[in-house]
Order: sequence, then structure tokens, then C-alpha cells
Amino acid sequence: MPRSEAMNDAQRAAAQALIDGPRKGVYGPFLPLLRSPDLMERVARIGEYLRFESTLDARVRELSICAVARHVGNQFEWVMHAPLARKAGVAAAAVEALRVGARPQPLAADEQAALDFTQELLRTNGVSDPTYAAAREALGEQGVVELASLAGYFAMVCWVMNVARTPAQAGATEPGLDAFPA
Repeated sequence: MPRSEAMNDAQRAAAQALIDGPRKGVYGPFLPLLRSPDLMERVARIGEYLRFESTLDARVRELSICAVARHVGNQFEWVMHAPLARKAGVAAAAVEALRVGARPQPLAADEQAALDFTQELLRTNGVSDPTYAAAREALGEQGVVELASLAGYFAMVCWVMNVARTPAQAGATEPGLDAFPA
């Protein structure tokens, strides 16, 4: 984070709002977003809802975030959320399979429905009727809307970090993502 005296008033206020909120700091996507403090504040509010208040179970949420990070090759979000997925109850073998690009197993039924939905959405910019129906059955209508929003939110912040070349957090011990062969 830039030193306080290097920031303008709007940047300092936006940074302080993050520090005072559930994130307790300015890191990851908020470092490049700090260049646009009004945008950063709005993005942060959406992210706070999706991460901390959503109706989605933490397992589903964290697995889906990992799927987005894997899809767009974002080290920061992967290294941050893979341990959170395991902590929430996603099987370690499933997280590792996702990391290397294999089919994650074992998954609970709601995790499978959410992963299928997220991956299809990322691949095709929509979902088929059977994928939608399975997600709606597992997550409910509000859950489907929140899952689609979660995928879009994390794709956006991953893209911002990919463009800004934001690295994974210093000192992270989680294995990062390897690029897929071209």
C-alpha cells in the first residue's frame, strides 16, 4: 500500500474504510483499485456482501472462488482462498485436483452443482438448462443469483490484479497455480 502521505484524501478515506471493515487491510485487488477510490469502495461493498453475508455456504463460496482463480490463472486469489476452501470443509484432494486442472473429487452434491455452474458460466458466459436446474435445486434461486454474481465479481478482481501484475501475498505457503500447457 502506498504511504499515507503519497495518497490523496479520497484514497486515504477508501483505504481506511477497508482497514476498518471485515478485511482489516488494503491488499490484493484493492491495491490497484486504490487508484480509483470511488470504484474501490463500491467494489469492496459488493465483495463484502458476497464473501461475508451471502446465503451461499462457505464450502460452495470458497470452492467457486477457487474455480474462478484457476480459470483466470490468478495467484493471489488462489493462494488466499484454497486454504479457506479446505477450512470450510472442501476436501483437500478436490482443491488440489482443481489446482492442477483435474476434475475435483470428492465433492458434496451442492459443491458439485456450484462447481459445474461456475465452470460452465466461465467457459460459455451462460449456463445450460440442466446446469441451472441442478444449481437451483442445490442452492435455491437466491443462491444461483449470488453464485453468478460471485463468479463475476471474482473474475473482475482477478482481471484487475492480472493486469496490475499483483503477486500472491508475501510469505504465502500455499502452492500456487502452474500455467496450463499452451
